[in-house]
Amino acid sequence: MQVPEASQAPTDAELIEAWRGGDEAAATDLVRRHTNAVARFLVAAGAGEDVDDLLQETFFRAFTRIDGFRGAASFRTWVMTIGSNALKDLRRKQARRPVVALEERDVVDHGSDPHAATLQRELEQRLERAVAELPLMQRDVFLLRAQQGIGYEEIAQVLETSVGAARVHYHQAVKRLKRALE
Repeated sequence: MQVPEASQAPTDAELIEAWRGGDEAAATDLVRRHTNAVARFLVAAGAGEDVDDLLQETFFRAFTRIDGFRGAASFRTWVMTIGSNALKDLRRKQARRPVVALEERDVVDHGSDPHAATLQRELEQRLERAVAELPLMQRDVFLLRAQQGIGYEEIAQVLETSVGAARVHYHQAVKRLKRALE
């Protein structure tokens, strides 16, 4: 079997049209293409153990509303917007019904230098806490920009804000994180 070159891979727009035409494999390709990025965003935004359910909900909403996709933003940006909204819906639901999670952290081997591994783990934990403590908009903008590499224009579309506001939120998030890690 010959592997197609990257230039031969169908675009998101082509896959969307194929799915609209009844090609189920096209939907599978879209999900496969964007799942990791959406999952990384959701986990970093605080989805925790709900990430799998949120991913399913995100792509379910996307494909049931595919006719609403106009192509003004990339498909990934559009799906991230849906994922962000699904996470907000979950947060609202959980706020009405608080749940206490009892979980164990996995033990991870960080190599042969236990001191360096401990310092690294502590820094990671401080950063995780600092990101979690950011105001919601700052956290979402920071994660989309720093983790996903999305530009301010797309961030503004995903979070339904202005480009200028996205820049300000990112700048404020970085300042807070630097202070928290000092």
